[in-house]
Amino acid sequence: MVKTNLLQIALIGNYLPRQCGIATFTTDLTEAIAGQCKSASVFTVAINDRDHWYRYPPRVQFEIVENEAASYRRAAQFLNFNNVDVVCLQHEYGIFGGVAGSHILVLLKQLRMPVVTTLHTVLENPDSNQRQVMCELVRLSDRLVVMARRAARDLVEIYGAPEDKIDFIHHGIPDVPFEDPDLYKEPFGLAGKKVMLTFGLLSENKGIEYAIEALPHIIERHPDVMYMVQGATHPNVVRSSGEIYRLKLQQLAKKKNVESNILFHNRFVSLEELVKYIGAADICLFPYLNLHQMVSGALAYTVGAGKAVVATPIWYAEELLANGRGVIVPERDPEAIAEKVNWLLDQETERTAMRKQAHLFGRDMTWPNVANAYVRSFERAIEKQRQYPRQIPVSTLDQLPHELPQLKLDHLRLLTDGTGLVQHARFGVPDYNHGYCTDDNARALVLTVLLERFAEKEVLEARELASRYSAFLLHAFNPENGRFRNFMSYDRRWLDDAGVEDSNGRALWALGTVAGRSQRPELCGLANNLYTAALDTAKTFRSPRACAFVLKAIHEYLRRFYGHHLSQKVRKDMAEYLLACYREHRSDDWRWFEDRLTYANAKLPHALLLSGRWMGRNDLMDAALESLDWLSKIQRPEGGHFVPIGSEGFYLRGKERARFDQQGVEAYSMVSACLEAHRITGDKRWFNEARIAFEWFTGENDLNLSVYDAATGGCYDGLHATRVNQNQGGESTVVFLLALVEMALSEHVILEGDQMTEAGNPTPGVPEEPVGKVG
Repeated sequence: MVKTNLLQIALIGNYLPRQCGIATFTTDLTEAIAGQCKSASVFTVAINDRDHWYRYPPRVQFEIVENEAASYRRAAQFLNFNNVDVVCLQHEYGIFGGVAGSHILVLLKQLRMPVVTTLHTVLENPDSNQRQVMCELVRLSDRLVVMARRAARDLVEIYGAPEDKIDFIHHGIPDVPFEDPDLYKEPFGLAGKKVMLTFGLLSENKGIEYAIEALPHIIERHPDVMYMVQGATHPNVVRSSGEIYRLKLQQLAKKKNVESNILFHNRFVSLEELVKYIGAADICLFPYLNLHQMVSGALAYTVGAGKAVVATPIWYAEELLANGRGVIVPERDPEAIAEKVNWLLDQETERTAMRKQAHLFGRDMTWPNVANAYVRSFERAIEKQRQYPRQIPVSTLDQLPHELPQLKLDHLRLLTDGTGLVQHARFGVPDYNHGYCTDDNARALVLTVLLERFAEKEVLEARELASRYSAFLLHAFNPENGRFRNFMSYDRRWLDDAGVEDSNGRALWALGTVAGRSQRPELCGLANNLYTAALDTAKTFRSPRACAFVLKAIHEYLRRFYGHHLSQKVRKDMAEYLLACYREHRSDDWRWFEDRLTYANAKLPHALLLSGRWMGRNDLMDAALESLDWLSKIQRPEGGHFVPIGSEGFYLRGKERARFDQQGVEAYSMVSACLEAHRITGDKRWFNEARIAFEWFTGENDLNLSVYDAATGGCYDGLHATRVNQNQGGESTVVFLLALVEMALSEHVILEGDQMTEAGNPTPGVPEEPVGKVG
């Protein structure tokens, strides 16, 4: 036990029975601290990764919904209200919502008490968002805990963390005696065998296939060897690709004729069971492929248990296995694995000496010792706050982030069948009489790509839909004229040979977005082929809106393929054309590209703004911002709520504008354009304009009626003068979801007024960094 004056200690992280390494660590650390601080109340705030709750033990007192920003604010209020002395955050990329896990910063900024953050990963080469999130974590944390010396060095050199803010504390381990493995083998049916063990949640970065490839060379010298692979497949892997990796390993074992020397135990086991598995092992094998891994609980457990370890040179292994505590082998090298395993099995004296070194080193890593080190870190954090008190955050309603509706894809799925997205609906029921159109399927495909940046659940829900919308565009393309057909009857007959320029522009926009952003190789390959085939025809377009969609398509495509010559040329020509249209029609009282405002109006300044930003052309940006400013004033009479241009007559120059029917596509176009203006200029006025346009969907409109269906995630087809159009068709539903997703992504990026850089917004005229490798 440790003597401390702490009365309330809260940890934040995943928690058992959720199956992941962070959950195991947080659970063990919480119990260890509670065991060492008998007079303190120790509890956990757990992060949930799915809609229904886990059956947590009483130690969990509050739950956060991973992707709901408001949930993080509620957690902060809970912690503040309960007068917690210190908060210990377990940070890992991928467990918090928001861009690069930025939702957690919303919570930290609201806390009144000291924060000690355990960093389970410190990236050597972060992207811009990951870097900014980590820098904010460093700023908002009173102490930083790392479990590898390399992580401390990188925090200082890469993220500018003060050295005196960092505490090195070992990964905790259970305290087990140094024992003969033969004592544990009989319950597994392995008495008299030499046992190799790899354990932990299975995923492809474990590199187990290289251990299996090494097995024939090991069995040749030691035929009594059994290789145990213990652990369930990681839940995220199961959701995305099922048990493909495990099946691949089993097939490899059969191919190598070692199936009688290998055991797969596909279970997530308790700590008590895991200790028995480790106890039975003569050699523990970790052929991991991610060499930048900063910490491994499995590796820590085996060293602490006094096991002979063979591991690839991940950073954590290089530290933990130094000075004779284990053996390092090159990654992806079965022959090296076999050589070292055979050597250890041959040399029992050396193996025993290695085990003793490891077990002795592990005594400082036992959970009671680790818990005491954390308590000392807590006390240092509290002492710092006494010297430099935290400003108590008080936010009035206008300072709180805008709360958004919950993302639901129910109605979108209902409108989507094996062909694609149905065009219309009667009330909430798909109306097959009107079939499908390329316009709607293109918009829906863009939506699915944006959803890839959300958490696992949304990505998986959108995965199948993306394939269907892509297939629709593939079928819509007419190679005879290089154009996309637009309208298809429900019995799958095309009703035209070529759609109008605008629908072709939308199709190209969707394809450019997939090619430039998606992380799905099969979709990117198809999109790239269609994009390049269609662009040559699209370069002749003269509809300003079609040109705007083509410019957006090019912008997205160049995220990944910046050197594409035709895209660069078409962008220059079309941007010049849009600017010429603007100069031809502009006057002091009419700052627009045409002599009328019709539909999707904000797409024109949006496209020109993107092009100006990337071409380094201030004249394009000035025209874009001037026209967007004029449009925003036209659509917000007297600075009030958003009033889109009505579709019954639109707005012709010198005539009276139509106020109805109002449609969601106008609100979405304004949301998207204003968010881009905010990202590029940093002017918060534009974010406010985007928010006001979005609120048209939620009831801030002429009729004070909600236009979206909270129960299904669908959206009504618009506002008439006296009522809401009760039909929930494809266009209205998709544009609402696009507006919601773009707002959500922006609110993940805009953290209490701090602007993070989204991928795709570096210095004007400089090529974007790739969004990531595909395949």
